[in-house]
Amino acid sequence: MFVDEVEIQVEAGKGGDGCTAFRREKYVAMGGPYGGNGGHGADIVFEVDEGLHTLLDLRYQKTIKGANGENGRGKNQHGKGADDLVVKVPLGTVVTDLDTGFVLADLSHKNQREIIAKGGRGGRGNTAFKTQTNTAPNYSENGEEGEHKHLKVEVKMLADVGLVGLPSVGKSTIISCVSKSKPKIAAYHFTTLNPNLGVVRASDGRSFVMADLPGLIEGASLGEGLGDKFLRHIERTRVIAHVVDMSGSEMRDPYEDFLLINKELEAFNEKLIKKPMIVIANKMDLEGARENLEEFKKKVDCAIFEVSAAKNQGLKEVVNHLADLLDSIPNNPLYDESQIESHVLYKFKKEEPFTITKEEEGLWAITGKEVERLFKMTKFSSDEAVYRFAKKLRRMGIDDKLIEMGAKEGDQVRILDFYFDFKD
Repeated sequence: MFVDEVEIQVEAGKGGDGCTAFRREKYVAMGGPYGGNGGHGADIVFEVDEGLHTLLDLRYQKTIKGANGENGRGKNQHGKGADDLVVKVPLGTVVTDLDTGFVLADLSHKNQREIIAKGGRGGRGNTAFKTQTNTAPNYSENGEEGEHKHLKVEVKMLADVGLVGLPSVGKSTIISCVSKSKPKIAAYHFTTLNPNLGVVRASDGRSFVMADLPGLIEGASLGEGLGDKFLRHIERTRVIAHVVDMSGSEMRDPYEDFLLINKELEAFNEKLIKKPMIVIANKMDLEGARENLEEFKKKVDCAIFEVSAAKNQGLKEVVNHLADLLDSIPNNPLYDESQIESHVLYKFKKEEPFTITKEEEGLWAITGKEVERLFKMTKFSSDEAVYRFAKKLRRMGIDDKLIEMGAKEGDQVRILDFYFDFKD
């Protein structure tokens, strides 16, 4: 089964909790803190596997979870970090965060690996908090939560030339003649249900990859027929080859067919219509093809090649021309840097540490990644940890902001699902 698009949830591993422990041994006076740090959680990593051509393995995995890091232990023993969870995907896979709309990775190179969701760091044990003024801290941290993301994973096949056209114009016959690809060929519409790839060689030995895509119909860009499901595979192609039934054997006007396909390409992605293109005038051995071609040439200004795929005539010239054309076209990436969100940029992206809103009289809500992260990593089992948490909030300016907004002593303050009493 050919599966080229799935939606999944990924959850990177949580960091291990830090340990609160003290050294108590005979003949060791004032042993001090002895708790180790937790291990980091597993990253979710996508890796190219050239042996895969479909996302079938991911279709039934609704959620992919990374392992949590081990908790820290006494005697300053740090917890073991979890191994990365590696997900194998086909070459040409694009990963998009559905919540932000950012492209997280374009896996278009051999053996490429990309971190899709970062695991949480391990919480620090109480040994890490020892200072000259606090030689025996009685608190530690919880591990940080790993990233949770809702993803769209889709395969956009890597091909240099894409054959496009209406059903039954001869695309499958052409690719079977110029390569070793063996697509299904029959005298009815939508014979091709999945894209077919073939390696094509020119007369001088130069080679390139050609894709035979399922037939397009009017409304394909909006989901009619099979079009919108496979139009994405044209996005990576450097040249578009329009295959037109020049004989009009199905009572269609070749020029109208050409305009219809261009309209659907532009509606799906306006960049497609700007790609270099040629026209392969197929079925020239049939009656009426010559007259239709003369009229077609008056209206279309691009390279047109006369072929008969059924008799394997004229295809050699098409292949040689495509090889020459590809030599002059750079292989630009599908996405530019502004469309791809990297973890490095995300890590240092400037954002407000907190936001305060008044939900009702006497109730204030504090939100923000930084303050929520601090809350989740605080163990409220000791008075020292609570004091440290309150001090950090004060340093962030939350107390001053609450007073400025009119908060009074005794009001309730909510962080996530937990409520605190505000004290001036």
